[in-house]
Amino acid sequence: MIKVGMDISQLAHKGGVAVYTKNLAGQLSKLSDLEMVFFYSSLRQPYHGSLKKVSKYKLPPTFFELLFNRWRNINVEKFIGAIDVFHSSDWTQPPSIAKKVTTYHDLVPLIHPEWSHPKIVSVHKRRLKLVAKEIDMVIAVSKATKNDLMKISKIPEEKITVIYEAADSSFKPQSEQLIEEFKKRINLPDDFVLAIGGVGERRNLARVRQASKKYNLVVAGENIPWVSFEDLPLLYSSAKVLLYPSFYEGFGLPILEAMSCGIPVITSSVSAMPEVGGEAAEYVNPESVVDIENKLKLVMEDQKKREVMIKKGFEQAKIFSWEKCATETYEVYHNLL
Repeated sequence: MIKVGMDISQLAHKGGVAVYTKNLAGQLSKLSDLEMVFFYSSLRQPYHGSLKKVSKYKLPPTFFELLFNRWRNINVEKFIGAIDVFHSSDWTQPPSIAKKVTTYHDLVPLIHPEWSHPKIVSVHKRRLKLVAKEIDMVIAVSKATKNDLMKISKIPEEKITVIYEAADSSFKPQSEQLIEEFKKRINLPDDFVLAIGGVGERRNLARVRQASKKYNLVVAGENIPWVSFEDLPLLYSSAKVLLYPSFYEGFGLPILEAMSCGIPVITSSVSAMPEVGGEAAEYVNPESVVDIENKLKLVMEDQKKREVMIKKGFEQAKIFSWEKCATETYEVYHNLL
């Protein structure tokens, strides 16, 4: 029996890292060879999940960043007890006498600091130095993220393993009735192109707007508010296509989420996106408005093309699963010991 401590503080926030943390922690808890204990800290968001053995601290993440990344005079064992392996999240790297594992989701603050707040950039720079010096194994969520890590850090290749994440099981096709009710509730047009908002230029929204002039464009987080996680499958299912020509993604969960809901995906031919989309997505040069415009016209107006893409999308999404992610993560723990 391996006793693993895991930082699940990211559950206090929204986004891909929280999806990863929730699903991986849940699946690891089902494995009979593991005893999981969890560390959770948030000042404003109490822990509401169903995981057992969660040590909860009502303190801001900035406090633990100071304690674990800078002062470094208290081991994580003081908070969660003796463990064999500690799996850190993407904010702090606490001292520990256990074997240490961490997951890198992307390198946005380090490769594109212009898209992040300076404070976040400094935290990630500080933490990467600790990871390079102390970590026993880094999990990268894509080959692209692994390659980025090798470019900007001194972490040797043999200490980085690629383990893919997956879409949450809630992402699946929705009934016409639910879709119609959802469209009325948040005032969505009948046919629209869906894009995802974000900080800075990363999501390429200026070119998205130019390329989508002939169609109704809905940008999540901009001309509609961010919807709840529970409503996301309805948002994808309501759209005609996901247009996601991002400049950089560590993985690109929206690609799998959209495919799982049965809508075609147009995404970029750079970064991790081709790894996730496989042969099911249409790819564009994110710098080219003309390329994006042409692919969008094709996918919006060619019904046979759409049907093929939707079928391939379902098949592609099935390649990725949280069960597989948990099994491969368990193997990392086991091999370290």
